Amino acid sequence: MDPVSAKYIGAGIACLGMGGAGIGVGHIFGNYLAGALRNPAAAGQQFTNALIGAALAEGLGIFSLVVALVLLFVK
Repeated sequence: MDPVSAKYIGAGIACLGMGGAGIGVGHIFGNYLAGALRNPAAAGQQFTNALIGAALAEGLGIFSLVVALVLLFVK
């Protein structure tokens, strides 16, 4: 296999992590909203946990973007 094509394939696979981060954030806030509608008294306490979880998921998505960019632009 040509090294350039392998580099592009690896960068594409690394970009799948960004989609996974989007799915993860959607699950976090969807479950938070479902829980907040069931128990509104606990919603305020759990919002901080939802934000921390979303930040961690987005951090992993940004990390996968950085890996893809490193694969593409570093020789």
